[in-house]
Amino acid sequence: MDTLSTNRAFGGTQGVYSHASTATGTDMTFSVFVPPHEPGAKLPVVWYLSGLTCTHANVTDKGEYRRACTELGLMLVAPDTSPRGDGVPDDPEGSYDFGLGAGFYVDATRAPFDQHYRMWTYVTEELPALVADRFPVDMARQGIMGHSMGGHGALTIGLRHPDRFRAVSAFAPIVAPSQVPWGRKALGGYLGDDAAAWRRHDAVALIEDGARVPALLVDQGAADQFLVEQLQPERLAKACADAGIDLTLRLQPGYDHSYYFISSFMADHLRWHAERLD
Repeated sequence: MDTLSTNRAFGGTQGVYSHASTATGTDMTFSVFVPPHEPGAKLPVVWYLSGLTCTHANVTDKGEYRRACTELGLMLVAPDTSPRGDGVPDDPEGSYDFGLGAGFYVDATRAPFDQHYRMWTYVTEELPALVADRFPVDMARQGIMGHSMGGHGALTIGLRHPDRFRAVSAFAPIVAPSQVPWGRKALGGYLGDDAAAWRRHDAVALIEDGARVPALLVDQGAADQFLVEQLQPERLAKACADAGIDLTLRLQPGYDHSYYFISSFMADHLRWHAERLD
């Protein structure tokens, strides 16, 4: 692991790091905020998954999480959204919603993406092992959250690993990717036409198929330009109601899809996680 930068913030350390990933076959960059803590202490961790076109840098620079993480004693880890580098295939049409920056947190099975686009394995296995080895983290106290495509990732990973993640939340998540254009393009492009494989990466379908977590927190901007066509939180509300999952879905008037929205409610989400990671 190489240290790209470290900065003091709110008494803690904000770092950016890179390493050679065996999952993706590329170098990967991620950020970690470690709040001030007693020597030898092990800290709960919240994983933050970013959305389409983003890298680790978006939330690191704009998320406004460090004050709350310091107050609550939480680490925050932000990985990249896809593999990058020479030889990594991109959307041949050059669109923003597939390929580089749009890994959708799946392990691709369709060529040519299957060689590098293994973000599920990277986020759920390889990066946690690296973080556990190099940082003062208590892996028995993990939460996960994300935004948009990253909200999709947080929900699906949390639902499939309920024993690992004690708290799951999202900002404007893609809740039913198999039902909306962004998701159909990504799941088809990475996984092919196998409907069962799609359902394992669709939060609403996972709940319909029996996946359970005790509770979810979702914030959604009411002025989000993607709300009607791509996000459709009402699908998640129905699935959770049918399954008996305690969903707190907050429709925030006037807020859009940007980091102005995310930063406005970041502290709320971190407090929600801290209560469940105590």
